[in-house]
Formats: sequence, structure tokens, C-alpha cells
Amino acid sequence: MKTRVNVQAVEPAAYSAMFGLEKYLQGTSLKKSHKELLKVRASQINGCAFCLDMHTKDAIKGGETAQRLFLLSAWRETDLFDEEEKAILALTEQMTLIHQGGVSNEVYEQAANLFDEHYLSQLIMAIVTINAWNRIAITTHLPISK
Repeated sequence: MKTRVNVQAVEPAAYSAMFGLEKYLQGTSLKKSHKELLKVRASQINGCAFCLDMHTKDAIKGGETAQRLFLLSAWRETDLFDEEEKAILALTEQMTLIHQGGVSNEVYEQAANLFDEHYLSQLIMAIVTINAWNRIAITTHLPISK
């Protein structure tokens, strides 16, 4: 696949702003496992090979199991994910597919009942950020390192 424009090289200020979001997320109270699950799930939905490669490796390094990663796209059909993770995955899916009716009250309330406003806000920003990275990587054909 032919690589397209290198946004990082051509518009370093834009990349710096995106990395600012990453730096913000690193300083939040979000559990690493929560961050990686939502990054992998959004990247699956968006079909972002670059981000899937990166975040599945990061998840495994962080202690995530291969079984849970293999079954992530079918999380509703398994008991491998706890209530918090299921709420995060549901929110991730609806935010990623926001054009299909937005985020339902049910999904939002499920997350709002499990997390305080700060954690919920941090989750929302993490989901927004991975979706932005997915769009950059897919549009520019970012290559996967072998």
C-alpha cells in the first residue's frame, strides 16, 4: 500500500496538538486496561490496521490476555469482560459509530452510573482521541512496522 502524505512531517503543529491529547490522557486516572480496550475496539470498528497492531501489542505488554483480545469484537457474547469494561466498550462503539444514532441514553447512563464525572470525561476524551488517530492513520496509509 502506498504511503500518502506524512502529516507529522508536513504539519508538525497538528501532530503536536494530537500528542497533547495523548499527554493529557497519560496524566488521567484512566486504568491502562480500560484505555487499551477502548483503543483496540475503536480501531477494530474503524478498520485501522496501524492502530490495531500498536494497541494490541501495548495491551499484551500491559497484561491483557490474548483470549480477551481475540474475543473483543464479540464482547457481548462472553463473560470475560466485567461490568465497567462492558460499559466502556458500549460507549466506545456508539461514539465510534456516532452517525448511527448518536450515544443512547441507556449507554450513557450505564457509564455515568459506574464512573464519576471526571473518569467519564476522561473516557470520552480517550475515545475521541483514538478515533482521530484512526482517521489519520487510515487516510494516510500509515505503515505497520514489521
